[in-house]
Amino acid sequence: MAITQLLIHAPTIDSLKRAQNNARNLLKLESDAQVEIVVNGPAAAVAVTLKDEDILSRLVICRNSLQAQGLTAQAEVKQVDAAVQYLAHQQAKGWSYIRA
Repeated sequence: MAITQLLIHAPTIDSLKRAQNNARNLLKLESDAQVEIVVNGPAAAVAVTLKDEDILSRLVICRNSLQAQGLTAQAEVKQVDAAVQYLAHQQAKGWSYIRA
């Protein structure tokens, strides 16, 4: 069976909480799954406060959202210019998408 590659889109504060739970639940079942939580919009304000290393290693934060809100992401968090572009490119590469 192919390794699951999943993008979990979290644009709101509530969806970021769900995305973290979704990622943890999938990884319990498939420890080798590739899971990224793509954060933009209001969720960015909460994402920059997260401390869980496993979640931080899976975060992808929209630089546009960070700049619009005057936020700085943790050094270890992946940043992309625009979440919408990143989501489109990853899906074109075969990654699955869900919105939390």
